Amino acid sequence: MTQDHLTSDVTLATAAPAHTQEAGEGLTAAQLLKRSLDTFLAKDIKGWAELCDENVVVEFPFAPDVATRKLVGRAAIYEYLKNYPNVIDVQRTPTLKINSTDDPNMAIAEWSVSGRVISNGNPYEMSYATFVTVKNGLIVNYREYWNPMAFMAALSGAKFW
Repeated sequence: MTQDHLTSDVTLATAAPAHTQEAGEGLTAAQLLKRSLDTFLAKDIKGWAELCDENVVVEFPFAPDVATRKLVGRAAIYEYLKNYPNVIDVQRTPTLKINSTDDPNMAIAEWSVSGRVISNGNPYEMSYATFVTVKNGLIVNYREYWNPMAFMAALSGAKFW
């Protein structure tokens, strides 16, 4: 793996809106992963979903709710994540490192966020490992690992799905 992008104490940047099927065309897998994270962190969940293929497979293997560990389709992932910005206010990304792989269609991100849970004011501190596979300028597989215990402790019963 080669390092494509490394930033420290990154502030949230507003991503260019996806709003077209061609949003990721011409981008490397690492660049499309970066755009997807920027779009998500800018709280543009619709724009994030539009960076995904219509039949995208999204996996959260450690999700507390077994039913949400694997979602199939752009509509399903949008429905699952659409309320995220109303539940968790991500304020900054202290770490973000995106790596290219030997497979030009795959990239991996190691990143973290800091923010708060809106309903209870609890701090939200989370680290992620995200694996993305792209095809024809869109994300076809998105797999993300995070700590479900920290997630549930921060939410204290609040849900966004």
